[in-house]
Amino acid sequence: MRVTQGTRVAVTSEDAGKIKFMQNNKPAKPTQEPRSAYRALRPITTRWMDNDAYGHVNNVVYYSWFDTAVNAYLIEQGALDIHDGETIGLVIETQCNYFAPLAFPQTVDAGIRVAHMGSSSVRYEVGIFGEGELCAAKGHFVHVYVNALTRRPTALPEKLKTVLETLR
Repeated sequence: MRVTQGTRVAVTSEDAGKIKFMQNNKPAKPTQEPRSAYRALRPITTRWMDNDAYGHVNNVVYYSWFDTAVNAYLIEQGALDIHDGETIGLVIETQCNYFAPLAFPQTVDAGIRVAHMGSSSVRYEVGIFGEGELCAAKGHFVHVYVNALTRRPTALPEKLKTVLETLR
């Protein structure tokens, strides 16, 4: 079918979503952010094994830092009990953009914040900082909180929600 200007065509909601995606499919270019863009900072010491053959921290290590920074913060705040708690967070999505290399021996800071809090999920955003004011990398991951025994999604516990609010 050929549609000319001024012609009306019935469009399903599914097609409308596809059209909108096609119009807006150019994502914004990721940019570095300052330390002040994050609500909490945690130091992390690099290890010899973090470096790869190219002499910088390998990309997979950043994901470990994300997990370490967020979970350590939640444990310290009393919002997560990884041994005896009824609720645990499972990572269902993760992403990272890299701006500058980091290498052993170097201490880095992981900045954390909460970008979205749902009824059973949380999107954490993490910035990794070397010595400078701007992040060397930034990314996110999504935790879905589940019952530790059944592994079924569960509502965020009140203590966890209280702590997460400080990271918004």
